[in-house]
Amino acid sequence: MEVIFDIETLLTGLVIFAARIVDVSVGTIRLLAIVSGRTFLAFFLGFIEVSLWLVIIAKVLNEISNKPLLGLFFALGFSAGNAVGILLDKKIALGHLVLKIFILGDGKEIAEEIRKRGFSVTTFDGEGERGAITELNIVCRKRELKNAVQIVRILDSDAFYITEPVLSVSRKITNFLNPLYKINKHHKYNENKDVYQFINPLTETVR
Repeated sequence: MEVIFDIETLLTGLVIFAARIVDVSVGTIRLLAIVSGRTFLAFFLGFIEVSLWLVIIAKVLNEISNKPLLGLFFALGFSAGNAVGILLDKKIALGHLVLKIFILGDGKEIAEEIRKRGFSVTTFDGEGERGAITELNIVCRKRELKNAVQIVRILDSDAFYITEPVLSVSRKITNFLNPLYKINKHHKYNENKDVYQFINPLTETVR
């Protein structure tokens, strides 16, 4: 079997590679949409994913016997598509999750500081190997996780945390204060106090 490295084959392979990346990436986002209960988005992405897959697989099957190099592009595109899909997942961050934080000792003051930054917090008292602990539960959107973790690390650098996926929520959860609190290069808060004083009564009413 002769392996052909002509320009036409390389261009075709690059098209297959790019299309496969899009195909697999769309499939990753479709799965996230299904888990998040976004019916229309899952339907739309599923149509795009299958359409691309049919076009790509038809092209590869018709020519792979004469141009086996296309199979390599197909496989590389699939692998790269998984990586791109993960990056898109982190960027788009559909849905919600539970952030569980374990604070050694009394974490009530830390919980109150987190609430001031717009997150709803539920606390539980517990016992660990090193003594009394406080568990803080925060339900937030995935896109807000990074900011929430940064806040926790500033308040208690020794805090241990885990995250758990959320399949559904009874109401939409939005942190109105996220844009008002930014972490600078010294890991300190930059707070827009004038805006906070204006919006605080509104957020207290919503919460």
